Formats: sequence, structure tokens, C-alpha cells
Amino acid sequence: MKITSMKLNNLTTGNDDIVVPLNNLKFEWSAESNKKNSLQISFEIIISNEVGEVIYTSNQIKSDNNQFHLHSAELQDHTTYTWQVRITDNYQTTSPWSPKMVFTTALKHWDAIWIEPRQDDVVEEAPLDLAAMFGGKPMPKQTAPEQRLRPVQYLRKNFELKKAVKKAQLFMTAHGIYYPLINGQKITQAQFMPDFTSYKNILQYQYFDITKFLGTDNDWTVVLADGWYSGRISTTGNGGQFGNKNGILGEIIVTYADGTQDIIKTDQDFRSTTGKYVYSDIFIGEKQDLRQTPDWNNSQKVDEVSYNLDNLTPQDAQYVHQLPGISAKKIWHDGDAILVDFGQVIAGKIKLSTYLGEGISIKIEHSEVLDKEGRFFNNITGRNKDQTDYFVGRGNFETLTPDFTFHGFRYIKITGLTQTPSLNEIEALPLMTKMEELGSLETSNKKINQLIKNVQWSQRGNMLSIPTDCPQRERAGWTGDAQVFAPTALFNMDVTAMLKRWLESVRAEQRVDGQIQDYAPAPKEFYTSSPQFTGTYSSAGWGDAIIMLPWTIYKNDGDISILKENYSAMQKWHDYAVQSAAEDKSDDSSQYIWDTKFHYGDWMFPSYMLGKDALGPMETAKATKDVVATAFLSYTSSLLSQIATVLGDEENALDYQNYAKNVATAFQKNFWKNQKLAAEFQGCYVLAIAFNLLDKTATEQAVEHLVTMIHDNNDCLDTGFLSVPYLLDTLCQYGHKDLAKTILLQTKMPSWLYEVNHGATTIWESWGGIAPDGSVGTYSFNHYAFGCVEHWIVENIGGLSPIEPGYRKFKITIPDKSQFTSSKLNYRSTRGLIKVNWKYVDDDLRIQIHVPFNATAQLMMKHQTKELGSGDYEFNI
Repeated sequence: MKITSMKLNNLTTGNDDIVVPLNNLKFEWSAESNKKNSLQISFEIIISNEVGEVIYTSNQIKSDNNQFHLHSAELQDHTTYTWQVRITDNYQTTSPWSPKMVFTTALKHWDAIWIEPRQDDVVEEAPLDLAAMFGGKPMPKQTAPEQRLRPVQYLRKNFELKKAVKKAQLFMTAHGIYYPLINGQKITQAQFMPDFTSYKNILQYQYFDITKFLGTDNDWTVVLADGWYSGRISTTGNGGQFGNKNGILGEIIVTYADGTQDIIKTDQDFRSTTGKYVYSDIFIGEKQDLRQTPDWNNSQKVDEVSYNLDNLTPQDAQYVHQLPGISAKKIWHDGDAILVDFGQVIAGKIKLSTYLGEGISIKIEHSEVLDKEGRFFNNITGRNKDQTDYFVGRGNFETLTPDFTFHGFRYIKITGLTQTPSLNEIEALPLMTKMEELGSLETSNKKINQLIKNVQWSQRGNMLSIPTDCPQRERAGWTGDAQVFAPTALFNMDVTAMLKRWLESVRAEQRVDGQIQDYAPAPKEFYTSSPQFTGTYSSAGWGDAIIMLPWTIYKNDGDISILKENYSAMQKWHDYAVQSAAEDKSDDSSQYIWDTKFHYGDWMFPSYMLGKDALGPMETAKATKDVVATAFLSYTSSLLSQIATVLGDEENALDYQNYAKNVATAFQKNFWKNQKLAAEFQGCYVLAIAFNLLDKTATEQAVEHLVTMIHDNNDCLDTGFLSVPYLLDTLCQYGHKDLAKTILLQTKMPSWLYEVNHGATTIWESWGGIAPDGSVGTYSFNHYAFGCVEHWIVENIGGLSPIEPGYRKFKITIPDKSQFTSSKLNYRSTRGLIKVNWKYVDDDLRIQIHVPFNATAQLMMKHQTKELGSGDYEFNI
């Protein structure tokens, strides 16, 4: 028996240094044993200092829990420690101590001062009406980016160290995004620091051990760009959303061999200049003039400025990193332009190796699709969505790549380059928050396997710092998209730390009246554009993410703390929803109907989105909002009751459950007429059935009607953002498994496999992004929301679902023989690796299963049920 994995505050050991608060540490581990039916019965944790002295021990704790929260310990700030764990099993075997996991504690007091290079303020964009923008009206005129954007700044300080250095620690953050260099060397491969948070409330700082980079004479250089802080971001493309000036804050704590310390900090001793970056905007793109280098002889002083430091917190999720590059698959010419296909839609940037003549400028545009004729097509509309980079040569062979921007693309168009690169001279570099991939699933159906790959690539492209809707047009942390996709996301990757951090911003921006805003972090334009566009800041199904997402995370990893952290915000949101629905209504029933404001409803259901007479997304909202909002009001009230029960708040649990029942009763009274719903749409029926809003007779009628609607729609779905996750489960629950699989395997538009058959490598925003006649729409072709279907595939084809939170106990359901004849599933749960492989050979069923240490499973196959402890199993039936 041995410890096989360790986490601290949901983070694993990797290339990045881990910095944690002085209190509230979460230790987590998993183990392996070669004995079957092995369970942990106790554990012990120790923390040691850098010389190996144990400064904390939990002593032996009798528990099968593989997580331990330490709320306070006598740890020193900015100090490096290690922790270890050992466990005892039910055979009275004690494991060896685990390997040491290194971590450093947060900075308690800042000696550093915020500094800003002398720079122009961000140029403010003209006001932009979202209704006009989405209505196709002309954008306000703008000058070229080079005329209105600012150059990237270089800041530098020289310092001397006269004694032998034992340790050197850099703590740093910025207004903008930055990368630091010590003596000309990059000290990290992480990018886009600090991450995107609600900067006014939460600004994360980073920690780096820079001991090995230092000498006697040193320079500390920081390259600083606009990023999310002051760049042109979000739907409207406005700049200066969190501030008009960029700056840095940082300090190097040097501990000498003799035990003394020095602090080198950001202050007026820094100088600033510019270099090759003519401008860089995280949306628009980047221009590099390689002839220009930092001119330190003509550098400028910096300004010391005062900002409140209360919003500073240590980095608490993984950093953005580059994934392995993707080589070009095809290169061809379109007139004077060079077009390149990388074969995969990504979020990232390109790397081009080429000779670039003195003063020669090349332009690189990015797009996710080609048009009907196979020509370059800009599928993203809106202000400041250029997705274009420029490079000006200096007469050398160069490796060209932008540093402070990223794009959503599969294809690029290069103009100005006289020689055509070979396939191995250009590659696409995907970027994402670096999270371990946990789950994999391969079935006997190749198209479903491609669909799963598409879902995973959409997740990679939309989890760069925050969970976004798309990596090109908006890149906003839409709450509805996140809650819909979360079960799939948690199977594919270790997203807990990133989602937990994002929820901090969601809570920080909760309005005084309890509204959870439609997306977070919210730039300042949100506070004018959103109420202007919809008349509100929130929507049912979107704001409900504050209840649904923590619950989903809790079920996945079993850690109750995620519920505790968000419980107050959940209650405030629920109170707002209750009051908003009731408003000034006098009727006892109608006060439970949430029809008093705008909601996005079952957003973008296909029948209103496809065809030349399509009504469009806002009409999908208007047609379904009251039914959908009321459905979610009941469902999340019931969910909140379950959460209150888990947290021991029994009084509120009962109140929330009673309220949920009252809403359900009102729902049937107000919306169920003549054996039909008031809103005759598939998604409304799905939610009414899935959320148990109708009595038994009405439910049976609703199921029958839903099935008829699907058949009448050529066995195609017609469900939107909020109902898609429940469609196939609802059909299966009421005896229509074959219809669920028909929808999954459907190839007519709209369907998941229609996209696969039309060359999709990610999930599309619109089911008809590419029409049957080949015409291409101006949609996002990388929107993960509809990829939520993978969760159904995992549970119903792969056969895996949790019974108890954290997969302490899980269910394996081997499906009956159908269009699927085999499946191979691997999932690294919080308890360890789960394997479920099954295959039909003629009428024989062969099963291989691995149940991890400290977990149990319930196997259901061919009407048999078996209880399994940890270990490997094979069955031939």
C-alpha cells in the first residue's frame, strides 16, 4: 500500500510554485493497495520546515476521509514547508510516508509600492448599444489599432547581492498581465499573469522561487501589457474596464546564508521604456516591430502610486500554460495570401519560423471556419474582435509568436510573406489553465468518440483563466454555460480549483439585493450594457449557478467546504428570486410564478434559430422565460434544501423544500392547461418532467407529448441551453432509452453528429453554424455548453455514476446490447483510478473493472447486481 497522489488546496505538484494562505489548508490524497476490499481506517499528516523538523502533526485520526482541513496552524508567512501523509487500512497495514509536497505560505505584509510606467490613459471607445450591435447596425468608427493602442512597457531595476544567498522569493502581481525576468531569463512558463478575477475585489499575486537565477549583479525586468485589466474585452470591446493605467507590485525577499534578509521591491528606483511591442491587446491582437529593442539609455522614471492592498490574495488555482503544439495540416494560396489549416479549433496562438526581411510587415488573421467556397472567413463579428497579429522584420530568420494575446481559430491567413512556410515551420499553440486530464472514454462508435474529442477541445479552449462561453467573441464567464457544462468538465479535467476561484468572483460581484450577475468577472460596461439590453443583471438558470455549481463540485469530490463557502450567497440569491417572483402579487398561486422580469429562458432552441425565417435568440427567451424561470425556481429551491440538510441547517432545509413544493403546485396550476404546457416547446416539457413539477397523470401525459413532439421533429431535438442537459436522462427515466440513443446518434440538423459530419472539431454555438447547403454563419464554433451531453454518455454508455459524494461509492451500469458494443472508461476520481471496460462478443458480455482503494462499487449488469470492494475484477456472462 502506498500514497499515489497528493493535493494541497486542490493543487498538485507541477512546474509552478504553490503559495497558500496561512490558514484554511485542505490536504487530499489517494492510495493504492494490492489487497482487495481495502479501506482506509485512519490517517496522519505532518508538516515540516525546510530543515526537516516536524512543526505540526495531526496525530492519528480515525477516519476513512481522504481529505483533511487544517483551519489554523503555527505557520510563518512567506516560508516554505513540506507536508506528508500516511494511512492505515482495514488490514492494520500502515503505508510508508508519502513523498514530500512542497508549498510556500502567503505574504502577510507588503513592503513593496505600486508603480506605474508613464503612459497615456486607455483610449475610451464610443458607447455601443448591444441591441444595435446584435441587430446588425454599423459599429462606431474607429482608427487603426496602432493609432489608439499603447505600447507594451518594460520595467527594470538593478540590484547587487554581496553575500551568499540561501533563498530568494519573488511575490508579484500587476494591473495588466506580465511576465518577469531575472537577469534576462524567464523564471516561469506560465502566461497571462495575474489571472482574470474581479480585480477590484480579488487580485491574485504569484510566487516564484528565484534562488537559482540570481548572482552578484542582478536585474529584475518586467514586461507589462494591458490584458483583461485595461484591454478591450467582453461583448462590447470596451477598454479600460478595470483601470486606465497598468502597473506592477512586487518584492524579492532575499534570505542570506547568515540568516539575514534584504527586500528588493517595486519603487521609484525602477525605470521604464518600450521595445518591440508596438501594441498588444488580448482581443485585438499584437504588433511586434522586431527592429525595436528596449532603450534603457532613454528610459523614464516610474510613478509610485497608492492602491488599497486589501484585494490581494495568493494564486489559488493553476496557471495558464501552453499545451503541446499542433503542426499545420495543409498550406495553400489564395491570391497573394497564404492559408493554413491546423485541423483543430483551439484557443491559443501560432508559432512561425521564417526569414523576415528588414522592414517587411506580415499580417496574420485567425478564424475558426472557411466559407462555403473554402476561402478564409471571419466568423466573429463585433467591435475590437480583430484576432489579427502583425510582425515587422529586421532582416533575420525569426521564430514569431505573440506573447500577450490569444485567438480562437483553426485557420490563419498570412499576407505579406513572400515565401511559403513548410508544414513543420508553423504550428498552433493551444493555451489553457493547466489542469490535469482525469477522464477518458472510448466507445465502439467512432463518431461518438469524435464528439467526445470535440467536447474536450471545447473545454480546453474555454478554460483559459475562467470558464468562458467562447474564446473569441466574448470570452465572458457566463454563469449559465458553466453550470450546464460542469458535470462534464469535472469528468474530463481537474477543474475544481479554477471553478472555485471563479466562484469567488461570482460571489464578490453579487448585488446588494442578492442578484447573481449573468457573468463574472463583470467589466464596468456590463453595468450599463446589460440593463440596457435586457432590463436586468440576472436570469434564472444563470444566477442559479451559485447553487447548482457548488453542489455539482461537492458530489464530485465530497468536500463540504465548497457548500459552506457559497451558502450565504445561495441564500441571498434565493431570497432575491422569491421576492422577485412574488413582487406585489396578491394571488397566492401567482406569487410563485417567476414572470416579473427578463430571463434568457431555454436560450437558442433550434426551431427559432435555424432557417431563413429564424426568429433569433431573444425570441427564444421571450417564448420560454416564464416557464423556464419558474421551473428553475422550484428545482433550485429543492436543491438548496438538500444543501441546507448537508450543512445541518434543518430549519431552512424544511422551508426551502416547502417553497419548492409550492412553486411546483403553482407551475401546474398556471402552465398546464388541456393536457399541454402553455409554452409548446420540447425544452419546457423536459424541464417540467425532469424537475417533477407535474403530478403523476400530468407527467405521463407530458412524457407522451414530448415523445410525439420529437417524432414530429424528425426524431431531432429542439432543446436550448438549459434543457439540453436533461433531455436524454428524462427520456431514459420514462422508458424511452431507444429514442434517447436515436437523438444522440441522429445525423440530421440539429444534432451532435450533424456537426461531426460537417467537420466539427469543437462544439458549435449554433446547431446550424454550417447549413446543409454549406453556407457558414457568423457564430462561435467553440461553445462548450451543448457539449454537456458527454455527461450522459459517461453515465449511460461508459456506465459510471457516483452514489455517494466523492465517489466513495459509485455505480457501474453496463448497458444492454445496442448500437454500442463496447466501451473503455478511465476516471481518476478523488479516491483513485476507476476503470470500467465492457464488450459484447456475440451474445457474451465481458467486463473488466478496477475499484480504487478506499472505495466501493455497485455493479449492475444483465439484471444482476453485485457489491464490489476495491480491486480488479473480470466477469464473463
